Amino acid sequence: MELAACFGAIDLAHKHVKSKNRSAPKSDNVYLLLLVKLFRFLARRTDSNFNKVVLKRLYMSRVNRPPVSLSRLASLTRNISGNTAVVIGTITDDERMEVVPKLSVAALHVTKGARARILNAGGEILTLDQLALRAPTGSNCVLLRGKRSAREAVKHFGRAPGTPNSHTKPYVRSKGRKFERARGRRASRGYKN
Repeated sequence: MELAACFGAIDLAHKHVKSKNRSAPKSDNVYLLLLVKLFRFLARRTDSNFNKVVLKRLYMSRVNRPPVSLSRLASLTRNISGNTAVVIGTITDDERMEVVPKLSVAALHVTKGARARILNAGGEILTLDQLALRAPTGSNCVLLRGKRSAREAVKHFGRAPGTPNSHTKPYVRSKGRKFERARGRRASRGYKN
């Protein structure tokens, strides 16, 4: 095998192996494709790792681009004043938050409520192409992202509901007296986990 490698032979056993990583977004959104074109250029022509990470995140599916709330944004940027928070995803409003600090953010999408509150607080909202003009190498920028595990679907993943030490949420119609409360849930009905 080593001898074949020395003479530049073709490894036929691995000719169908391909990378599972995306090299382009699945979406056909023209604006997203223009951003990909821009950051592909920046990733190639600058030494900045920031542009490579942004490009990789632009390729991601929506499940892997979770939203970031205003409260999370405020707490993450508390100690880094003067920097632009960059979110490759959506920034959402948080009604539980009474006072929004002055923020400088760049994101793919900002909801109407979050946009109004950021601008009212004297902050600024940039699009990613405006960010590329201002900071082509990502200087004074902080890349942030939301929790992937915050989705409702994730609560149902893991060990089967009802097995010992499982905290997985069952797919059940209702959470009442008659639903999943008998065998396996109390000792008087067979056994209890």
